[in-house]
Amino acid sequence: MQTTNQAASAYRNLAAAVYELDKPVGRSFGDVELYSELLKDVSGVIFEPAAGNGRVLIPFASKGHSVQGTEPSADMRRLCEQSADAAAVHAPITAGLFSDITAVEAYDAVIIPAGSLQLVTSAQEVRAILERIHRALVPGGRLIFDLDSLSGLFDTSPSARSWATDDGLITLSELVESVDPAGQVRTSQLRYERWVDGALAEAQLEHFVLRFWGHHEMSTLLELCGFTDMRTHGDYQQDAAVTAETAVTTIVATK
Repeated sequence: MQTTNQAASAYRNLAAAVYELDKPVGRSFGDVELYSELLKDVSGVIFEPAAGNGRVLIPFASKGHSVQGTEPSADMRRLCEQSADAAAVHAPITAGLFSDITAVEAYDAVIIPAGSLQLVTSAQEVRAILERIHRALVPGGRLIFDLDSLSGLFDTSPSARSWATDDGLITLSELVESVDPAGQVRTSQLRYERWVDGALAEAQLEHFVLRFWGHHEMSTLLELCGFTDMRTHGDYQQDAAVTAETAVTTIVATK
C-alpha cells in the first residue's frame, strides 16, 4: 500500500464490495492451488499480511492449517470474518499494516498473494518489510509472494467493469494518471460508483499506486535480507520457467 497512507485508506465500502464481488472466497487464479502445494508439508502457523477478504487465508484454514492474518481495511476484515464464520473455520484477522510485523520466529510461512507487496512503493520500505518477515519466520520458514510482470508498468489502457447487485449496479473505471519509469511506479485513479434505477447513488475515488519489480531485482533484495534458496514459478504453474510472456511470477524464499 503506498506505504502506510495508501494502506489505511484503501478498500473502503464500495471498493471492498467490488473486491468481494470480483474475488470472493472460493475464487482462485491458480494461486490457491499453487500455494497449497508449496505449503502442503507445513504444520506451523501460516501468516498473511494484507489478507483482504480471506480469499486465500480461509481455504488454508479449511484444509486444517493454523492461520493468522492482518488487514488495515475494516470493511475487508468484516468480509473475512463473515466468510470464516460461513465456512466454520478459525481464521483470526486483526488490524495491521506490513510495517506492524513484529513477531520473532513465529511463523512457518508468510504468504503475500495477488501482488499485494507492490502496494508498497518505497524500495527502502519494502526492504524493511522483508527484513521483518525474515525475523518473523522460523529457521527454514518460507516467504511466498507474487509479482506482476514489469511490463505492466507501461500498461496505460483505461478500463471499465460492472457488477449487478440486488439493488442496481456497481461500476469500476480505471485511468492511469502517470508512469514513473525510474521509480518503476504507476499511479491510477480508481472510480467506484453505485447506481440505483439508473441514477448515481454513491461514488468513491481512490488513487492506486503500484511499484513494479523485476524478479532478478527482487531476488537480489531477498538475498540482502538474509533469504536463501529462491525459486520462481511462472503464472501459477509449479516449476514453470519465467519468460518474457509470464504475467505473474511467484517467488519462494527460504530463511
